[in-house]
Formats: sequence, C-alpha cells, structure tokens
Amino acid sequence: MTATLHDVARAAGVSIKTVSNVINNYPHVRDATRERVEAAIDELQYRPNQAARSLRSGRTDMIGLIVPDLRNPYFAELADDVMRAARAHGFSVLIEQFDADRDSELAALRGARRRGLDGVLYSVLSLGEDDAPLLDEVGMPMVLLGERIFHSAHDHVTMRNTEAAREATAHLLASGRRRVIALGSHPGEIVGSAGLRLRGYEAALDEAGVSVDPALVVPVDRWHRVDGADAMRAVLDSGLEFDGVVAFNDSIALGAMRVMLERGIRIPDEVSLVGFDDLDETRYSLPALTTIDPGRSEIARVAVEQLVRRITGDAADEEPREVLVDFRLVERESTTR
Repeated sequence: MTATLHDVARAAGVSIKTVSNVINNYPHVRDATRERVEAAIDELQYRPNQAARSLRSGRTDMIGLIVPDLRNPYFAELADDVMRAARAHGFSVLIEQFDADRDSELAALRGARRRGLDGVLYSVLSLGEDDAPLLDEVGMPMVLLGERIFHSAHDHVTMRNTEAAREATAHLLASGRRRVIALGSHPGEIVGSAGLRLRGYEAALDEAGVSVDPALVVPVDRWHRVDGADAMRAVLDSGLEFDGVVAFNDSIALGAMRVMLERGIRIPDEVSLVGFDDLDETRYSLPALTTIDPGRSEIARVAVEQLVRRITGDAADEEPREVLVDFRLVERESTTR
C-alpha cells in the first residue's frame, strides 16, 4: 500500500502541515522535527504527489539549465554545481544542451517554454545584445550565465574573465617568461570568453612593458582537448619560440600539455603553462595544472538563489542584477619549479 501524507504525520507525531513544510523545504522547522519527519518519510518510502502539488502551487519545482556541449567538462561540472544548489532550495533541474549554432540554441530556449518549467538558467553562446528581446519571449523567470548578453531585462551572473586572464598572464611574466602564447583566441571576437580573456592577456603584457606579438596569439576554434593538442602541434611544427602558455580553458591546456611532453618539452622548466576553469582533473595531470578558479560553484549558487527568488516572487520588485563573482589563481606544478 502506498504511504500517504497522513501516514507520515502519524509516524512522526506531527501535523500534516508540518510534514508539508518539511517536504517543501520551508526554513522555519526545528531540526529535531525535520529529522523525525524525514526519518518517517524514508521508513514509509513516501513519495509526494507532484502533480497534485503543482496544481495547488502553480509550480513544478523544476528549473531548466540550458548550456552548450556537455562534452566540455566546464559545463558538466557547472551542471553538477547547479543541481546541488537547486536541491538546497527544493528544486530539480532539467538539463538541455545545444550545439554551437544559433538555430540549435534558439530551439533549446524555446523548448523551455513547452516543458512547463518554473524558470531557466541560460548560458548564452551564439546570441548577442541585439537578441535580448528574444529572451522575453520565453515567458518565465530567467537568469543569464556567460558573457554574450549584458544589460538585458534579466539577471546575469558570470565570471571576471578579463581580470582573471590578466592575473594568469601576469603570473607567468612575474616568473621571467616573456614569450607567452595566448592559446584559444577567436579572431575578431570582442564579447565572449575568448575575446575577454585575450583582453586580459594583452593588459598584463602592457603593464609589464612587453609588446604583443601577434604570432603568439594562437586561435583555437573549439575548446576541447583535441583542439588544444592540434593547435600546440602546429605551433611546435612552425618553430615558434615561446616560454609560457596561457590557455583560455583547462581542456585545451591539457591537450597542449600532452603534446609538449610528447615532444620532450619540460614543464615548467622550459615552458610554464596556466589554464582556466579549475576542472577537477587538473589536480591529477602530470604535472598538475596551474589554473584560474573562476568561481564556478559561486556562480551556480548565486544564479540559482536569484532564480528561485524570481520564481517565488521575493525579487518581483527588484531591478535586474548583474553579478560578477570573484576568482583566484590556483598555483600548481605546471608553473612552480
């Protein structure tokens, strides 16, 4: 027989209202009472009637996360952070990925409306400032991630790309490196991760009195390991001289590292290498990769918190917020002799 709300209340010795408060993660429940109710739920294997709850509340307690390409480990780890943050607020997460083209991105965005979600976290890739009105067509609370659209009618939480890339580059320059490759540029890009990180790289060189050598700005179209490996292989085959690498994400840094090691280049003795994202695997590469922690977990926490406040109406009268989280340089073996 399926357990009911009444059964849980009777087993825990509390009212039905208290059980409901625990299930809905209301904060004003004593810890001892919450533990007793949760123990009764587990013992009876009670499962809330989600359909009935949705009819009563007008909510599904489910949010969407729309991201590009989960093969990129950054977005996979971001998804994990978002799910953990959402769970703390009593929400589940539906993840939708899109390909690196405008039509796929728009299809994912429009699909959120059909799925009956309460709100959406959306990591913009192909759209730009001129596309901001399209976001209003989704018709639900939304928080933007990424760097493509600022100053829209929606909250926006992202990282300090330019400042972080400047610090990564300055770290190499401070150790005496002068021929530093910027690995991962997208030629002509101004808004977007690659454009912003290139700006930080150039700023650090300028502050150190080092001229930008265009030959050291190396484009990488897709930011996967294989692309970093291919780009580094081409650099080495060209005979370009360099003594440092600022990679615009950890995946291309790891691909480049593999190729340099295969060619007998000693890291960091001959070439120092810095990545960007602080992926979990960077702790275990040989050598372990120095990288930028861009505050991914904090981005997830703040974005989910703000989206929930929009969904519940707690932030109904607030102007859209733009939040840039803090970063830190994580020094490891790839730059430390």
